[in-house]
Amino acid sequence: MSLCLCKELKTLKVEADMGANPLWCHECCANLDVDEFTLLEALKGELLQWGETYGTWIDWETDGVVSGGVAMDEAHNARGAKLTEQVRNELMQYDVVFSPSTFAKRHSEV
Repeated sequence: MSLCLCKELKTLKVEADMGANPLWCHECCANLDVDEFTLLEALKGELLQWGETYGTWIDWETDGVVSGGVAMDEAHNARGAKLTEQVRNELMQYDVVFSPSTFAKRHSEV
Protein backbone atom coordinates (compact mmCIF):
# COMPACT_ATOMS: atom_id res chain seq x y z
CA MET A 1 0.00 0.00 0.00
CA SER A 2 1.38 3.37 -1.00
CA LEU A 3 1.42 6.29 1.42
CA CYS A 4 1.06 8.82 -1.40
CA LEU A 5 0.48 9.10 -5.15
CA CYS A 6 4.10 8.38 -6.02
CA LYS A 7 5.32 4.97 -7.12
CA GLU A 8 7.80 5.10 -4.24
CA LEU A 9 7.99 7.59 -1.39
CA LYS A 10 11.56 8.88 -1.36
CA THR A 11 11.54 12.35 0.18
CA LEU A 12 9.56 13.49 3.19
CA LYS A 13 8.88 17.15 3.81
CA VAL A 14 8.31 18.49 7.32
CA GLU A 15 5.94 21.45 7.05
CA ALA A 16 3.26 22.82 9.35
CA ASP A 17 -0.12 23.87 7.98
CA MET A 18 -3.58 24.43 9.38
CA GLY A 19 -5.39 21.19 10.16
CA ALA A 20 -2.76 18.92 8.61
CA ASN A 21 -0.20 16.42 9.78
CA PRO A 22 3.30 17.93 9.50
CA LEU A 23 4.65 15.21 7.18
CA TRP A 24 4.22 15.46 3.42
CA CYS A 25 5.48 13.74 0.30
CA HIS A 26 7.94 16.20 -1.18
CA GLU A 27 7.10 15.07 -4.73
CA CYS A 28 3.29 14.80 -4.94
CA CYS A 29 2.53 16.98 -1.87
CA ALA A 30 0.28 14.36 -0.27
CA ASN A 31 -0.28 14.92 3.44
CA LEU A 32 0.99 11.86 5.31
CA ASP A 33 -0.19 10.32 8.57
CA VAL A 34 2.63 10.36 11.15
CA ASP A 35 1.26 7.09 12.54
CA GLU A 36 2.29 5.34 9.30
CA PHE A 37 5.96 5.84 10.19
CA THR A 38 8.17 4.16 12.76
CA LEU A 39 8.86 7.28 14.78
CA LEU A 40 9.18 7.31 18.54
CA GLU A 41 5.85 8.22 20.13
CA ALA A 42 7.44 11.22 21.83
CA LEU A 43 8.62 12.58 18.47
CA LYS A 44 5.20 11.97 16.89
CA GLY A 45 3.65 13.95 19.73
CA GLU A 46 6.16 16.78 19.37
CA LEU A 47 5.58 16.95 15.61
CA LEU A 48 1.82 17.09 16.02
CA GLN A 49 2.02 19.68 18.79
CA TRP A 50 4.40 21.79 16.69
CA GLY A 51 2.06 21.55 13.71
CA GLU A 52 -0.89 22.68 15.81
CA THR A 53 0.92 25.90 16.72
CA TYR A 54 1.17 26.94 13.08
CA GLY A 55 -0.33 30.33 12.45
CA THR A 56 -0.35 31.72 15.99
CA TRP A 57 1.44 34.75 14.48
CA ILE A 58 -1.31 35.33 11.90
CA ASP A 59 -4.09 37.88 12.42
CA TRP A 60 -6.82 35.95 10.62
CA GLU A 61 -9.18 38.93 10.49
CA THR A 62 -6.73 41.14 8.59
CA ASP A 63 -4.57 38.43 6.97
CA GLY A 64 -1.66 40.22 8.60
CA VAL A 65 0.82 39.52 11.36
CA VAL A 66 0.14 39.96 15.07
CA SER A 67 2.50 42.04 17.20
CA GLY A 68 5.68 40.01 17.69
CA GLY A 69 4.58 37.65 14.94
CA VAL A 70 7.86 37.62 13.03
CA ALA A 71 9.72 36.43 16.14
CA MET A 72 7.01 33.82 16.78
CA ASP A 73 7.34 32.57 13.20
CA GLU A 74 11.14 32.43 13.50
CA ALA A 75 10.89 30.43 16.75
CA HIS A 76 8.40 28.07 15.09
CA ASN A 77 10.81 27.55 12.19
CA ALA A 78 13.74 26.92 14.53
CA ARG A 79 11.73 24.24 16.34
CA GLY A 80 10.66 22.75 13.02
CA ALA A 81 14.26 22.54 11.83
CA LYS A 82 15.23 20.66 15.02
CA LEU A 83 12.30 18.28 14.65
CA THR A 84 13.27 17.69 11.03
CA GLU A 85 16.73 16.60 12.18
CA GLN A 86 15.12 14.14 14.59
CA VAL A 87 12.87 12.75 11.85
CA ARG A 88 15.90 12.46 9.55
CA ASN A 89 17.78 10.50 12.23
CA GLU A 90 14.86 8.11 12.83
CA LEU A 91 13.77 7.60 9.22
CA MET A 92 17.12 7.18 7.53
CA GLN A 93 15.55 5.34 4.57
CA TYR A 94 14.07 8.66 3.38
CA ASP A 95 15.51 11.99 2.41
CA VAL A 96 13.91 14.50 4.78
CA VAL A 97 13.63 18.22 4.05
CA PHE A 98 12.17 21.11 6.02
CA SER A 99 9.84 23.73 4.59
CA PRO A 100 9.83 26.76 6.90
CA SER A 101 6.95 29.18 7.23
CA THR A 102 7.48 32.44 5.37
CA PHE A 103 4.10 34.06 6.09
CA ALA A 104 5.15 36.50 8.81
CA LYS A 105 8.26 37.68 7.01
CA ARG A 106 6.43 38.14 3.69
CA HIS A 107 3.53 39.99 5.30
CA SER A 108 5.69 42.21 7.50
CA GLU A 109 7.52 43.53 4.42
CA VAL A 110 4.31 44.75 2.77
